[in-house]
Amino acid sequence: MSQHSDPEDHPAPQTEGLERMDVEAAASAARHRHHPVVKALGTASELADQIPLAMVCGTVIAGGLVAGRPNVARMGMRMMAAHVVANVVKRRIKNRLRRTRPEEIVKQRDYEFEPGESKGGNDTSFPSGHTAGAVAVAAIVARDMPGLALPAAGTAALMAGVQIPRAKHYPMDVLAGTLLGLAAARAVNLLLPGDNADPGR
Repeated sequence: MSQHSDPEDHPAPQTEGLERMDVEAAASAARHRHHPVVKALGTASELADQIPLAMVCGTVIAGGLVAGRPNVARMGMRMMAAHVVANVVKRRIKNRLRRTRPEEIVKQRDYEFEPGESKGGNDTSFPSGHTAGAVAVAAIVARDMPGLALPAAGTAALMAGVQIPRAKHYPMDVLAGTLLGLAAARAVNLLLPGDNADPGR
């Protein structure tokens, strides 16, 4: 149910149903975007951005090679592959769908979610790329090193969840990013199985 009695006061008055609830949830969470904890977690979540996450994967590969641990190097290559797949698909979606980021509707109350080429970073909310990359890489780590499954999943969950209160994404963006990340990891498990992986699992 909408928390706004006046339709004109709604951040996206033209929306309805699930999309309206999605926008309302994001707008409500955005009130905490200046909280120190949200800002700190948001800064940490930038590790899931394209280049930093690629560097993490590259470091795992290099570390495995230097330490003479081919299983670790292979995991790093699988992490990189999952990250690349998730990023490529995410970019194709973002280039075909415009969705105003929550931080923009909070400031300007101007919202759109429609097919079309992006006009800039302020309308590339769907899906969450940080979430897709973090989930894809975490799923590979959990598969290849089960002992790290919990911290990997927890880290990915924090990186994904904080995108909502920091006003970068809507809940549905994060959900879509999660599904995309899992699908990317699944594709890598099928095409580039790990040493202890069962591709049919």
